[in-house]
Amino acid sequence: MSNSGTIPNKTLLIAANKVDEMVVRSRDGDKMGHVHTYMVNKRTGSVTHAILSLGGFLGINKSYYPLPFELLSYQPVDDVYVVTLDRRILEGGPSWSNNAPDFDQAYADRVSKYYETRHEAIELND
Repeated sequence: MSNSGTIPNKTLLIAANKVDEMVVRSRDGDKMGHVHTYMVNKRTGSVTHAILSLGGFLGINKSYYPLPFELLSYQPVDDVYVVTLDRRILEGGPSWSNNAPDFDQAYADRVSKYYETRHEAIELND
C-alpha cells in the first residue's frame, strides 16, 4: 500500500468505498451499469451479493438489482465484472428504485430462487 492508503490497480482487492467504480458488462461486452455496493457476510467476510446500479442519469431513475455474486465473473484485462445473464432476465428480477427492501432471509431467498442459485443462510442463529 502506498502512503495515501490506496490499493494499486493491479490487484484483486478493491476498497469498499470504491466499488461504485466497478463497471458491469454483459457477455457481449455491452456496458450494463456499475456495482453499487456489496452484501458481505459479517461472519465469513465473503461477498454474497452485488447490488448493481443500472440506468438513470445523474442519480435520477436508477434501479438497483441484487445479484448473487456467483453470477458475476471478473475480467482482469478490462477490470470489469461480466454478468452471465441476459439483460432481460436481470431486469425482470428483484429490484428497487427508491426504497431498498430489508435484505433479510426472506428477501435473500427470493433472489436466489429467481436466479436459481444456491440458498445462502444470512440470519444469525444465536
